Amino acid sequence: MTGQRSGGWYFGWNIVAAASLLTLLTVGMRMGIGPFFLPIASDLGFSRSLLAGIVAIGMLCYGIGMPLAAHLVARYGTRFVVLAGNVLVVAAIIWTVNARSPLGFLLSFGVLLSFALAFLGPVALTPVISRWFSRQRGMALFFLSTGSMSGIAIMTPVLSSSIQAFGWQNTLLGFAAVFTAVTVPLALFVIREDAPAHADWLPDQMTASGPAHAEANRESLPLREAVRTMPFVKICLGLFACGFSMNLLGTHGVPMLMDHGFDAMTSSYGVGLIGVAAIFGTLVLGRLSDRLPRRNILAAIYFVRGLGFFALLLVGTHWELYIAAVIGGLVWAGSIALSSAILADVYGVRLVGILYGWAYFGHQVGAMISSWLGGWAYDRFGTHWIAFGASGLLLMVATGVSLRLPVKGFRLGAAAQPAGKFAA
Repeated sequence: MTGQRSGGWYFGWNIVAAASLLTLLTVGMRMGIGPFFLPIASDLGFSRSLLAGIVAIGMLCYGIGMPLAAHLVARYGTRFVVLAGNVLVVAAIIWTVNARSPLGFLLSFGVLLSFALAFLGPVALTPVISRWFSRQRGMALFFLSTGSMSGIAIMTPVLSSSIQAFGWQNTLLGFAAVFTAVTVPLALFVIREDAPAHADWLPDQMTASGPAHAEANRESLPLREAVRTMPFVKICLGLFACGFSMNLLGTHGVPMLMDHGFDAMTSSYGVGLIGVAAIFGTLVLGRLSDRLPRRNILAAIYFVRGLGFFALLLVGTHWELYIAAVIGGLVWAGSIALSSAILADVYGVRLVGILYGWAYFGHQVGAMISSWLGGWAYDRFGTHWIAFGASGLLLMVATGVSLRLPVKGFRLGAAAQPAGKFAA
């Protein structure tokens, strides 16, 4: 049967590797806008505020594109959405390199490219991974998060070097060519929807009454009912705090540290160290997420991250900064992977993509608010404590909310709808 182990190797891990590579490229491009910023502004004659506004709108469009991609995956399948996204990426990049007006650049780079990248982001790929994995779902989704973190860590210097050597237009065109060469073969030959009936359960666990069989045959809640249940609301609140904190650090972390007396390179190393540590953190947390209660790990992630934001406001020496960055980085990427795993556990694999897409939209709303608040609060009050302190407090609230999520094994299916509605 398709997907069965061959020589001890489970085909689902091929899908995880393909999805991780795709997210490395897409998240790396979406979050690696920094190297493009000044060259684009200089070449097109845009002010920094104008280009920053276009980028902010693009971040919102990226968030809006997530639930849209999830709905299309549920209707047409992952392969169709990945290939369609690739076509849109190429079209958006060709339009972008030829755009000269603010409106044209907004529509091509800000809107179309953001929607296109959302079609190949984590939300579009989570459902197929959740379908192929049950016993090791947490680990598989953490590897997907590792792809995202690797994208930020790898793509930013690669794009920066390419822009210096070839210019920003040729760099975008080169990305489109490489992206197509990678995406099309992976979509056609690796991405498969037809997971085995028992997913990744071991042979002695493959019984008709086993968890995988029960999950495959459980009827899901209708979407309109699922979004009104408390587990989904709690996941959304946590991801709002996640997006608020991640984008605040990405946008204002380096300026905040410089305002507190660190030089530019030390500040950059401190923030960059968080991304490097996150790659290793996801590997450890991925293994723990299939052994320990996922809600407890998610709460611990939010708690440590919240402490990290207060620590960044207080650090005064290089070694204090680097220690805070490493500790915070170890839990930096885990919240998104665990949230998607919990959604799959509670609602089943049929709804996980759509629910995750809408929850991720809340993540991007938090990202936009923190980007604005970080600049406004400092200009208005001359301190970073308002924005960074608010982030720390939101993460503490997310800690408490996460501890109220269901334990693994709790299911919300159509048959349990009356009792499950607004279940804690």
